[in-house]
Parts: sequence; C-alpha cells; structure tokens
Amino acid sequence: MKMRFDSRLRFASLATSCTLALCTVAWFGAFQGCTDSKPAASTKPAASTAAGSTAGSTAGSTASPSTGSAGNSTSKPATFTLAWSEYPSWSIFGVADEVGLIDGKEGQMGSIEKKYNVDIKLVLASYDSCITLYGNSQADGVCITNIDILGAAGSRNSVAVLPTSTSAGADACIVAGVNSLEELAGKPTRGLEKSVSQYCFERCLEKLGKNPADYPFSQMDPEQAALAFQGKNDGINSIMVWNPFVMQSIRSRSDAKVLFSSETIPEEIIDMVVVGKDSLSKPGGEAFAKAVVETFYTMTQRMADPKTSDETLIGIGARFAKLELDDMKTIVQQTKFFSDPNDAKRLFADERFQKETMPLVSKFCVKYGLTTTPVELSFGDAKGLMDFSTKYISGYAESQTK
Repeated sequence: MKMRFDSRLRFASLATSCTLALCTVAWFGAFQGCTDSKPAASTKPAASTAAGSTAGSTAGSTASPSTGSAGNSTSKPATFTLAWSEYPSWSIFGVADEVGLIDGKEGQMGSIEKKYNVDIKLVLASYDSCITLYGNSQADGVCITNIDILGAAGSRNSVAVLPTSTSAGADACIVAGVNSLEELAGKPTRGLEKSVSQYCFERCLEKLGKNPADYPFSQMDPEQAALAFQGKNDGINSIMVWNPFVMQSIRSRSDAKVLFSSETIPEEIIDMVVVGKDSLSKPGGEAFAKAVVETFYTMTQRMADPKTSDETLIGIGARFAKLELDDMKTIVQQTKFFSDPNDAKRLFADERFQKETMPLVSKFCVKYGLTTTPVELSFGDAKGLMDFSTKYISGYAESQTK
C-alpha cells in the first residue's frame, strides 16, 4: 500500500485538530486559537476527513476476554485500533503489515498478533485525523508527538508506551542571504504557527542565547513556504520546515543553508505511540501495548540487519514522500529512531526530560492556546493525565534476555 506524501503527517498543531472537529468532538472544547490544518503536499490547506484510508469503518476496541499476555490462544482475540500517519518511525507499522508481523485488517492476524492474541486494526489517516480519532476514543492508540498529545490528554487519560524517534536535524531553519542570527533578527521566518515548527524555532533561539521576540515567525503553509523559498520569491529568505522540505530546499539553491536545526534541542521533539488508559484497562489492553512495542523493535532489528535493512528503508521511503534509498539513509539520521529499548527507557526516566523538556512543552502549549492549563504529567506512576511509562519497553527487553 502506497500513498503520496501528505504534509499534515506529523506536525499539524492541535489547534488544527480543533478546527477539524469543533462541532462534533467534545474534547476540543478546551482548545483556543484554532488555525488551518497542514496542507497536502499538492494542495492548499484543507480540513481533512476523519478517517482517511482505514482498514474498516469503525474504530475503538471491541475487546473480548483475554489474559493480556502472550500465548493465550484459547480465547477470542480482543480487537484494538492504532491510528497512524505517514512518518518514518510510524510508517514502520505499515511495513510491518506488509511483512506479516501484524495484519492491519480487522479479523486477520499476523505473527505478533497471534503471539499476544490481539487483533490490531491499523487506521491510516492524516495526522490531524489521527488526533481526532484518538481524542474521541475512536482509536485505542495513536502515533503522535509529545507536544500534540498534551491537548488530548487533558480529557482522555493517556500513557506513552513507546518513544519511536526524535528530531535530530529533521526540523530546520533554512535561509538564503542571511549569514548569522544577528542578520535574521527582525526578518520574518515563514512556517506553521502553533506547531512543532514554531516550538523548535523559539527553543533553538533561546538555546542560542537570543530572544524569540526579536525574530518574527510568520504563518505560511510549509509546502508553499518551501516552494517560494526554492523559487527565490521576494521576501522569502527564511523558512522553518521539516523533511523532506529541508532536504529539497537545501538542494534547490546554492546559497541555501541551515542556520539552525533541532540538533540544537536534542530529545525535545519526540515521536511516540500513546494508548488511552481506558483501553489499557480493557481485557487484552496490556497485550495490545506489548504487541505494538514488539512490532516496533522487530522492525528496527530489520533496519539494522544488513540482509533486510535496505528493503525496509525502501518500504518506509515509498510511503514517506516516495523517497529513494539514499535519501532515506539521510532521513533516518535526522529522524533518530529509538531502536534500542535501553535508549527509550533512558529517555522517559531522564531527569532533564521530566523536569525541563516536558514542562517547557507544556508552557508552549498554554502560551499558544493549544491547551488552556498545564496538563498534569507523570513518569511511570500513572498519576498524571499524561503518563510516560517504561513498563512495556522494559517487559520487551526482559523477554529478550530469557
């Protein structure tokens, strides 16, 4: 299954989702300052439809009794949905479907689903639609960033069961005719407001000793901003975008360069899989989380294995912007996968992540109206509305040592 690149994939803001579902989804009532959604790569911004390309017409879990552990094949498998959009560390689930680890169609099961006796329905949709489905409890789990999850967690208790990747240069400020941060001051940088892009822009400036107030960030559709920059349009000399726009913009102009990127703020932009606490508490819920975690790590092992690495990257690239192998090798360096369970556990347990990064993210979300008040966070004790848990990662790691 292939699809064209949709630039709403990962970084559309929660304010976007508010526009999409304002009249029908109650949890968006807590949001303010809604903006346009991220555009498709070949169109102007448009609100996306609620399920995109899905494996079925309904979402949410239809759980049947199960022990929630591997090997229970005597009871009917519980069904759970995972809403995902195309992005390198999330497209991995689409490739897992192709190689038979899971079968995204309801009623059919891959090898890992059989192991855990759960039926995982993959719901492929645009990023803002995934947020809508999850926030409306029509999906049990969702692929989402640590920034965008905070709004949903305000009304649906959530657990991050797995960090999949972090931006390590995939988000960048691209300039032409600007030689320094001092020269950029006062000049507009175009990009998607109230999003990961603006978060990265402001945080990088802070880390580089500058006041973001001196650097205007101007709303512009990211694809259009990239095209205008590449076409040398007057006044478009600085853009804040993400891959593949970063890669394309650098290649298009000999005078283009990266002024700064997410490398300046390591492990602040985190791509994750999040599951509702209500879904985890259902029969089979724990097994669902375990199956998702094992699927991810089985696929990252395929990426690391010389025998299967290229074909796996090609499979991901075919989904993500139809990129070829060489480009994907660059992409996965700038979108760093948490391929080692120990790295994933370290991230969620890290004092900096707990006491600096997530409070900064929460402050950003309140500042721009993505949430009305700070969301209560917790790190493994399940006390917060948004909990970052290493339980399922640790369980997988321990199973590999037996």
